[in-house]
Amino acid sequence: MASTRKSSSAERAAGPVAAAERLLRAIDLRGRTVAAGFSGGVDSTVLLHVLSTLAPRFGFALRAVHVNHGISPNADDWSRFCGRICRRLDVPLETRRVSVGSSRGRGMEQAARQARRAALGKTRADSIALAHHLDDQAETVLLNLLRGAGLRGASGMPAVGRLGAKLLLRPLLEVPRAELLRYARDKGLQWIEDESNQNAALARNFLRLRVTPLIEQRYPRWREALARAARHFGEADALLAKKFSRAGSADRLRLAQLRDAPLPEARVLLREYLAARGLRPPTARRLAEMLRQLTLAAPGARVELSHDGAVVRTYRGELRIEGRPAAPVAFGPVQWTGQRRIVLAALGGEIRFRRVRGAGLALAKLEGGPLRLHLRNGGERLQPDPRRPRRTLKNLFQEAGIPAWRRDRLPLLSCGEDLVWVPGLGIDARYRAGAGAPGLAPEWVPSGDATH
Repeated sequence: MASTRKSSSAERAAGPVAAAERLLRAIDLRGRTVAAGFSGGVDSTVLLHVLSTLAPRFGFALRAVHVNHGISPNADDWSRFCGRICRRLDVPLETRRVSVGSSRGRGMEQAARQARRAALGKTRADSIALAHHLDDQAETVLLNLLRGAGLRGASGMPAVGRLGAKLLLRPLLEVPRAELLRYARDKGLQWIEDESNQNAALARNFLRLRVTPLIEQRYPRWREALARAARHFGEADALLAKKFSRAGSADRLRLAQLRDAPLPEARVLLREYLAARGLRPPTARRLAEMLRQLTLAAPGARVELSHDGAVVRTYRGELRIEGRPAAPVAFGPVQWTGQRRIVLAALGGEIRFRRVRGAGLALAKLEGGPLRLHLRNGGERLQPDPRRPRRTLKNLFQEAGIPAWRRDRLPLLSCGEDLVWVPGLGIDARYRAGAGAPGLAPEWVPSGDATH
C-alpha cells in the first residue's frame, strides 16, 4: 500500500511537468531566453519550478519577471518574497513597477491586466511564459460568452501566441488548478495568497467563487467541456481568418470590400483586419458603428475612428491604422556628428546610419556642410529620380501614397542648405554615391519597428 501511495503522488506531481514537456517539444527554444511571469501565487510558482527543472534539458535560459502593480498594501512584501524564491531556484528576477492609474471605464481588473502585459512585453526575452491553467481557460470562455463575444473571444487563450514580437507560451493550459496545488504541496513549494482573489466584486472572481461551484455540482467536467468548445471555436475562427487572408492584405482593407460584402462577412473582415494589426476586437455595438461610418462615407471623405489606442483612417479608398497621433511638437534641428543612431522621441522613432559602398549618400559630397535633421516647413523640393525634374515634397508624397498625417512628423535630412534625403522618398540624385564610392545610408525606423 505504501508503494501505491508513493506512485500515485509521483503521477500527480508529474502532471504539470508532462504538460509543459509536450508544449516545449513542439517549439525549439534552444539557445533562447524564456521569461516566466511570476506573481508569487501558487500558479506562477509551479510554472517557475517546472520550467527551472526543464530548462537544462530543453536548452533555454530561464528568467522571471515580477510585475508590482502597487495596488495591494502587500505589494512590496510580495516582490521581496519573489526575490527569495528566485534566489533559491537560482533564476534571475526582473521586477517591474507599473502604475495602473485610472481605469477609464475598463474596470480595475482589465486596467491591471493591460499594465501587466505592457510590462511583460518590455522584458528582455525571446519568449514569455504565463501560468494560465485549465480553470483559467474555462472561466475565460464562459466570461467571454456572457459578454457576447464572437468566435475569437469564445476561442479562449491559445497555448502558443504572440505578445508583440515575443512568443507567448502557456505551458500549463491543459492542467486543472487542483493538479497545480497537488504539485506545489508534493514539492514543498511556498507561495503567497492575493487577498483580492476573494473579492467577488471582480467579474472573474464572481464566476470562480459563486457560479462555477454550482455548475460543477451538475457538470463535474465543465472545465474540460468548455476547453473543448474553445478548440472548436478556434478552428472555426481560423477558417474565417484564412478566408480573410485571401480577401485582402492584413495591412490594408478596401472600403469597397466592406460595402459589397454581406453584413456578417463585413463584420468578420473588419474584425480580422483590426486583429491582424494587434488590436482588440471591438464590442458588437462599436463594430456596428464603425461599419456604419465606414460604409456610408461619401467617396473621398476622410473618416477617423479611435479604437484600442489607435486611429483607423480612410485614405484613397482603403483603411489605414496609425498609432494615436501625439500633440504637435516643437522639434528643433538635430545635427548628425557621426552617430550610428539618433533617437527622435518627439517624432516617435529613430534614424539609423550605415556606412556602405556604391549606395546611399556620397560621403565626398557631404563635406560641404553639416548634416542636420529637421521637419519640413513647406516648399521643399527633392529629385529622387535623375530622369525627372526636382519636385515639391507635397507632389512626391502624394505620388508615393504617404498619407498627410504622416508627412509633418517625418525627419528630413539636409546638408547645408540642400535637402538630401526624405524617408519614403529617397536620396536626392545630386548626392547619390557612385559605383564603389563610400556612402552613408540613412534609415527612419518608427518606434513600433525599432529593436534595441
